[in-house]
Amino acid sequence: MTETFDIGLAWDWEFDRDFIYGLENECIAAGLSTFRIEKHNVDAVTRAVRSRRIAFRTYLDRASDSDENFLPLARTIARSRTYLFNPYPMVEYAKDKANMHLALMGEGINVPYTIIISPYNKSSEVELSLTELAHLGRPFIIKPANTTGGGIGVVVGAESLKQIIETRQHHKNDKYLLQETVTPADMNGSIAWFRAFYAFGTTVLCWWDHRTHVYREVTKAEERKFKLGKLRTMMQTIHRICKLQFFSSEIAVTEEGKFVAVDYVNEICDMRLQSRHYDGVPDATVAQIQHHFARCARAQIKKSDK
Repeated sequence: MTETFDIGLAWDWEFDRDFIYGLENECIAAGLSTFRIEKHNVDAVTRAVRSRRIAFRTYLDRASDSDENFLPLARTIARSRTYLFNPYPMVEYAKDKANMHLALMGEGINVPYTIIISPYNKSSEVELSLTELAHLGRPFIIKPANTTGGGIGVVVGAESLKQIIETRQHHKNDKYLLQETVTPADMNGSIAWFRAFYAFGTTVLCWWDHRTHVYREVTKAEERKFKLGKLRTMMQTIHRICKLQFFSSEIAVTEEGKFVAVDYVNEICDMRLQSRHYDGVPDATVAQIQHHFARCARAQIKKSDK
């Protein structure tokens, strides 16, 4: 006989504990059953799912991207009728910054001037025209298309072709993006750089200082005063493109009032609490996301039960 849980929560990062436990509490309050898949039980759970002793109606995976021990379960879940909040094929598509750059441009979203260069292992030569380099400006940013997360592999303040040649050899099978530096406006002493979360059907906005990585909630009064409603519209468009239920994007507003998506889709959001980490997400923002997760899960389960 199969024991079915409403929600499977897979996680492997020690700093995810507060977020996962908070999700679980919200789900229990909503009358949903949960099951945590962790390092100590992932092999046993994989066997149980394969033998149909355990099943999940919905599944949130915050582990298989970083721990290969969770991959067999992920593959099994993907072949089942379980609802995945972030489907694996869409995650693979969305985390490629080159894909997202072109897709966002196609939907009319402002993005930094960007040159996409092929992987080093495909072509060791860098072919850039003087016109392209002039348009890129200095300093510029070098980032791998796929090998990022928490700023991994990103070079800020690059000045030379030599840096491009050296940097792209760090991840030889990855495409690289060369991006112009976007300068945000000043909004009454706050840098107009935002991290917006698309969270299970809603959008949650935060100020985010790209130099210190410190967050602050955007209040409703600030959203009205600085006319930030476009942030929500942009996030809805990005969601329509990537089809993920939970992700974040970085968006800056320039002195000219131009809203520019500077980092497109972060598919695994860092949910450390600000009360515990200076560069964590405001606790109230995390609580909102946890609440909307439970609501979304409950709605999905009701839909599948019809």
